[in-house]
Amino acid sequence: MKVLITKRIPEAGISFLLEKGYEVVVREKDGLISPDELIRGLQDFDGMISMLSDPIGADVLSTAGKCRVIANYAVGTNNIDIKAANKQGITITNTPDVLTEATAELAMALLLAASRQIVQADRFAREGKFKGWDPLLLLGKGLDGKTVGIVGMGRIGQAFARMVSGFNARVLYYSRTKQPVPYPLVDFETLLKESDFISLHLPLTNESRHMFAVNEFNLMKEGVVFINTARGPIVREKDLVNALKSGKIAFAGLDVYEFEPDITEELKTTDNVVLLPHIGSATEKARNDMAILAAENVDAVLKGKPPITPCGVMGGSEK
Repeated sequence: MKVLITKRIPEAGISFLLEKGYEVVVREKDGLISPDELIRGLQDFDGMISMLSDPIGADVLSTAGKCRVIANYAVGTNNIDIKAANKQGITITNTPDVLTEATAELAMALLLAASRQIVQADRFAREGKFKGWDPLLLLGKGLDGKTVGIVGMGRIGQAFARMVSGFNARVLYYSRTKQPVPYPLVDFETLLKESDFISLHLPLTNESRHMFAVNEFNLMKEGVVFINTARGPIVREKDLVNALKSGKIAFAGLDVYEFEPDITEELKTTDNVVLLPHIGSATEKARNDMAILAAENVDAVLKGKPPITPCGVMGGSEK
């Protein structure tokens, strides 16, 4: 049986499939995969390991031939129309758990880098502008005694909450359902009004798309710090730019973007935002574990066994 991998992943996942006797084809081209390439993959391959950047919609899935499983190399599956896949008899899986700590660490790093102006300070020093200690040089926002609002309290949100609690910060959260955590659940408006720092840890759905726009930014405290390592379209980027320019948001840290991989030009020229190229899970361990889990899901389904981490109608959700 044949498996298509739409972008090169760590060798551990590829080796697993080869050892199981599969013919593995890895797409080596740079850039996003085209609809035609996806269609050929669905028609000619028994299984596929897809990337979160691969748009596998109903139009593409309607052409499916041999493909029986798509293992998404990500936790989120907003790039795949799961209902359409189910109609075609295709099982969709994801890679939860194995990237939790890595993504939470990256959110923590972004929060500190943005709020303490780490990137600006590095540039300042490299450019030879440092002339000695100054009481007012590059003042930032400290976590001690402040309130951190977490939107979404799944695995990654909980890991982030545990980390930020070590900085003597008060944590509160908003979620559609109450979670078994030692932090208060509040309504969305309360979180916006009370938080000094806000970090997003929720999936992209029809309900969460543009969840943060001008009205939500206006409800926030003056000078809030805003972090997004979840999904870009949860935020209306043009409104975020305006909030950064006005000072409503003092600092922001972004790992994801509304029109990814494109980044709004005004964000690139705004000094009070740290921009990263979607590297939330980019540790050696997390990416290796993701590759192995995706490969194990493909192997399980193609051998007629239940998938390990299924999504949607064919078993389970992305959470």
